[in-house]
Amino acid sequence: MTSPGTRTPGSAALVRLVAAREVASRIRDKNFLISSAVILLLLLGVMAFQVAVSGGDGAARLAVVDDDGRLGPALEAQGEVVGVDVEVVDLPDQAAARDAVEAEEVDAALVGGTGPAPELVLVDRDPALEAVVGGAVSGLAVSDRLLEAGVDLQTLPEVAVTPIGDQGEDDGQRVVVAVIGVVVLYSLLILFAQFVAQGVVEEKASRVVELLLATMRPWQLLAGKILGLGLLGLGQIVVIGVVGVTGALAFDLVDVPGQLIGTVATVVAWFVLGYAFYACVFAVAASLVSRQEDLGSVLTPASMLLVVGFFVAVQAAGDPAGTLATVTSYVPGLSPLVMPVRQAAGEAAAWEVALAVVLMLVTIGLAVRLGGRVYAGALLRTSGRTRVREALRAERA
Repeated sequence: MTSPGTRTPGSAALVRLVAAREVASRIRDKNFLISSAVILLLLLGVMAFQVAVSGGDGAARLAVVDDDGRLGPALEAQGEVVGVDVEVVDLPDQAAARDAVEAEEVDAALVGGTGPAPELVLVDRDPALEAVVGGAVSGLAVSDRLLEAGVDLQTLPEVAVTPIGDQGEDDGQRVVVAVIGVVVLYSLLILFAQFVAQGVVEEKASRVVELLLATMRPWQLLAGKILGLGLLGLGQIVVIGVVGVTGALAFDLVDVPGQLIGTVATVVAWFVLGYAFYACVFAVAASLVSRQEDLGSVLTPASMLLVVGFFVAVQAAGDPAGTLATVTSYVPGLSPLVMPVRQAAGEAAAWEVALAVVLMLVTIGLAVRLGGRVYAGALLRTSGRTRVREALRAERA
């Protein structure tokens, strides 16, 4: 009972207090700090591995002597055709070019230009580089012969390229980014949902919940827990996303930065929906027991749903248009893990994404409504494991 001069805090204020308490307690938790560091280290390790694997594919430095201004662009263009990055270096004479090759300042040197006797100087035979030089020199030579014969090269037809569909290397990069994002998303969903569950059991075991419920309703306590840890999880996945995007762009691991950022934003958005669902389910399940030892048994069904979603998402990376990936991308609980992969692969239409979001929101609403009743009925029952029916009867009473 409050005194006449005391004003009872409103629901929003109580929810904020619980949320701030959860953030303050978890941000000092060693498990949270260690898991955050591990995830970031794993992400940086993956990027470092990609840099190391692709480290041998740098641009080939090619010295050119007697270039009339056409040879450099021709070599670079031919390199794109063959799949070799070419960096052209102009040198004044043949002696300087040979010295640069011997000193390994360049990979090869082309002397003689487009004249009658061009020569490629290099230490070790390189078929790819030889193909680049041969194609560029031959192409310029043919062009010169045609011009000498009076052929107007500007009148030659140019083939227009019209790609059908949206498949290719860009989609492959987006799918890889999405899969990495799903791994992070799965890890954070498991981590923060378990934080919610452990907090519920700790409060029941220590009888702290009895003190809390003397000043607030069960739904306010539940909402505060989910909101506080949700904001912490959202902040963590945003930091991970920023580090990942920055690292990928800094190390030149992706070719389409805009699409990379879009894929990361999609994963973050699905984290919000997935967390709202699983945090509610895990909290309600945890309210049915009073000891940490019993927590695993009540969390197993929800944990298995997460595991199934993760493995389906990995499978969807190889077959995003398959029946399994398509169907499970609509199933609430699985869609936060599967749909980002289908979106990244370009296999999910806008209406499909909208339908999955609506189904997820409806399921979250039902989980909050029914779960809130179970949570309220089971929270003060500390004698062993409580059944769902018993909790519902207690809540009605």
